[in-house]
Amino acid sequence: MTFAQFQAIQRRRDFLKNVASGIGIVALGDLLAADGLTAATLPEVNPLAPKQPHFQPKAKHVIFMFMEGGPSQYELFDPKPGLQEHHGSALPESLTKDLKLAFIKPSAKVMASKFAFERHGESGMELSELMPKLAEVADDICLVRSMHTDAFNHHPGQLLLFTGHTQFGRPTMGAWSVYGLGSESQDLPGFVVLTSGRGTSGGSSNFSCGFLPSHYQGTVFRNTGDPILYLSNPEGVSDALQQETLRSVRALNELRYEETGDVEIASRISSYELAYRMQMSAPELLDFSGEPAHVLEGYGVTSDDADQRQYATNCLLARRMVERGVRFVLMMDASWDDHSELNKNLPKRCRKVDQANAYLIRDLKQQGLLDETLVVWGGEFGRTPMVEIRRPDDADNAGRDHHPNAYSMWMAGGGLAGGRVVGRTDDLCLNVVEEPVHVHDLQATLLHLLGFDHEKLTYRHMGRDFRLTDVHGKVIDSLLA
Repeated sequence: MTFAQFQAIQRRRDFLKNVASGIGIVALGDLLAADGLTAATLPEVNPLAPKQPHFQPKAKHVIFMFMEGGPSQYELFDPKPGLQEHHGSALPESLTKDLKLAFIKPSAKVMASKFAFERHGESGMELSELMPKLAEVADDICLVRSMHTDAFNHHPGQLLLFTGHTQFGRPTMGAWSVYGLGSESQDLPGFVVLTSGRGTSGGSSNFSCGFLPSHYQGTVFRNTGDPILYLSNPEGVSDALQQETLRSVRALNELRYEETGDVEIASRISSYELAYRMQMSAPELLDFSGEPAHVLEGYGVTSDDADQRQYATNCLLARRMVERGVRFVLMMDASWDDHSELNKNLPKRCRKVDQANAYLIRDLKQQGLLDETLVVWGGEFGRTPMVEIRRPDDADNAGRDHHPNAYSMWMAGGGLAGGRVVGRTDDLCLNVVEEPVHVHDLQATLLHLLGFDHEKLTYRHMGRDFRLTDVHGKVIDSLLA
């Protein structure tokens, strides 16, 4: 071959480029070998491996019991005898002019609660007759009567509660928790979602990973069939065949890793192997045969009421998941959106959840898990003191509209102060008058208990650092033990 012929098929620039690339690959291989990252020493990368927080945490796990729709604080947690004085009348315009209302007008008439409150425990916490079992553990819970939010419709309210923002696309509280702490479970997802009721307005946006990597997404455990979609092998695929497939896929991934040195490939291998281990662990998780009869009865798993049984099962599953190292369990129960028939429907819902709520606290305490597990119960906002009448011809269909300015939530465990009531609302529960707790403050406090400075737990996306609390939030010291 003459030099002219060589030039025709290989330009000088192309030749130097290829030679340089070869030299670069040799150099890269040498550097990777020095760091122990060559294919011969493929790193065992687990994106959910436990991580150290900013400081020593009070809590290691979270069970967030989300009551979609907005439970009424008037009937459950914040007694307002002053409503009787205004019952059946409209409030002065000076009190209602700034209210954010979804359906009713500010001139709607006031409705006093028909349910009685009593003091319970050494703390003397006032709770409704609709929650008699919860009242028995009053000294273990921290009741916040001064919650407030910015959104007065369901989906924006749920997004704000779980992502810190009313727009789509941001990571949720569970995803942030696992991103920051990883998971202690080797065989189950770090963030698990359990559902009951008829479905939430926010749906999957309540447990999305947003712009975080997908392994921080909440995994839904279903009520029927496989607990996780595609958990079982298809018909005709034996365990031996699956193991051989995994070995083959791993071998191919290792070859690719040898070419690229991309640690994400090792992460992918870890994800495949976690999925295989879940096939073994998830069915065992759902097998209650080893639970004592008194535990099943205590939660209400043996109830004749299907709704109560479903919710009780989720509570027991939440405890079992925490035992196995799952970091964040989101229970979503729908719906508490009582625009109509409040006095008829609310007692039913309370009967469904009250027994299991209280027994979960007792059981976590008995198992030595309450001190390291945050339990949170509540909705995205509260209800109005004014009545909503959707069917004027039906005297029993009265309900309450959405109310973001003042509502209640309760919490327990994980470094929180038991037997304490935080915050106070005015005589009509229109507004907070003492110790306001905004949704961002709640998020900041929960992250603090997990060992994080909420301003420093960030993720860079689109050129800036994002965080759960957006640009707001402060830790509420009065919630802490």
